[in-house]
Amino acid sequence: MRTIDVNEAIDNNPFGSFQWMVVGLCALLLIVDGYDVFVAGTVLPTLIAEWGLSKPEAGALQAWALFGMMFGALFFGPLADRIGRKKGIAISFLLFTVATLLTGFASSPVEFKVFRFLAGLGCGGLMPNAVALMNEYAPKRLRGTMVALMFSGYSVGGMVAASVGIGMIPQYGWKPMFFIAAIPLLMLPFILWRLPESLGFLIRQGRQEQAKEIYAKIAPSSRLGSGDKLVFNETKGASASVIELFRHQRTLRTLMLWVAFFCCLLLVYLLSSWLPTVLQEAGYAEKASLLSLFSLNFGGMAGAIAGGWLGDRFGLPKVVVGFFIAGALSIALIGLNASPALLFLMVFVAGGTTIGTQILLYASVAQLYNLSVRSTGLGWASGVGRIGAIVGPTLGGLLLAQEYPLQQNFLIFSIPAAISALAMLVFAVSNARRVEEPQPVTA
Repeated sequence: MRTIDVNEAIDNNPFGSFQWMVVGLCALLLIVDGYDVFVAGTVLPTLIAEWGLSKPEAGALQAWALFGMMFGALFFGPLADRIGRKKGIAISFLLFTVATLLTGFASSPVEFKVFRFLAGLGCGGLMPNAVALMNEYAPKRLRGTMVALMFSGYSVGGMVAASVGIGMIPQYGWKPMFFIAAIPLLMLPFILWRLPESLGFLIRQGRQEQAKEIYAKIAPSSRLGSGDKLVFNETKGASASVIELFRHQRTLRTLMLWVAFFCCLLLVYLLSSWLPTVLQEAGYAEKASLLSLFSLNFGGMAGAIAGGWLGDRFGLPKVVVGFFIAGALSIALIGLNASPALLFLMVFVAGGTTIGTQILLYASVAQLYNLSVRSTGLGWASGVGRIGAIVGPTLGGLLLAQEYPLQQNFLIFSIPAAISALAMLVFAVSNARRVEEPQPVTA
């Protein structure tokens, strides 16, 4: 009889086809999630014109989905620690795809808000659980890269939304942009069939046979006997409580991550909600303004992949600090009203250092907490970030209603990136000190 630590097995075995399948499925889920989130920014100029909305009203309209995301992250993260990540992901996916489809039937701002809130609940629940699942199946040496690669699907979804909007909105209006959400529903049976459950969850539940089936795919050369037992070295952790996030000298690091999440998501949703509208008002054509949203998400994908690769080699905290500094500079430069080529370059960098860095922040949270509270840590960090996401579009609407010069608006928009850089610098220093401290010896 053997006791086998599956966490060590994942670290010591090659990254195989089974884990690549997990990357692909989670990326596919996040493509749909990203489309749902960024589609609102593509239709906002049309909604303002059709419903006669003021900019503060339009900002509040966008905030309802993000309000739902906050509750979804706070609810579905801890729930998945109890019912399993596969079920948590399936419930979240079904909720936001159906609600997005129904948004296309909205005939008033009130109906639009209700459906977007329900869609937000699902989106907020899917993201932390997909990250936690991918983080579990990736070996430590590749964890940042694989999580970032998977999460780049979120940016691909935004690029799809911008591309579809360029061809569809001028000819068919905004409603078909939401009807497209019916297509991903066809994927749900396939996802439920192929997506594996969390190994740690199966072991905690005593479901050894199911865990062994998955383990055999990760380590095909290993032959398990009937008496062999799988364990996960983080299984016997504390209960999934938010208080646990502040134990073991994690208080400062947890708070700094929350500050960074708040400011980063504020920027992501401020830019994704208002960038096309602001650029149209600054004199850029409708197609160019929607292409800026494509550029923003293309940058997000490139930033996530490059950041994950750099993070595995130099440490995520250092990379995140550098990205936020670059983000503050690029956002400030967008307001120069430069040529389209320079504009798209600055938007690309801004996307890479906001959307891309958001993904790196999720990876940072996943690495900070052990398995038993990882989904709770991701859920709470994401939930706090969603408060910033709600503030972003609302703040954008209020600022734009003041009719400040374009350059002044983007200088203000760059401030959260500077705050995030400072917060992550504090996090990096605290993290380094914690690693260097000698660990207590237990009898």
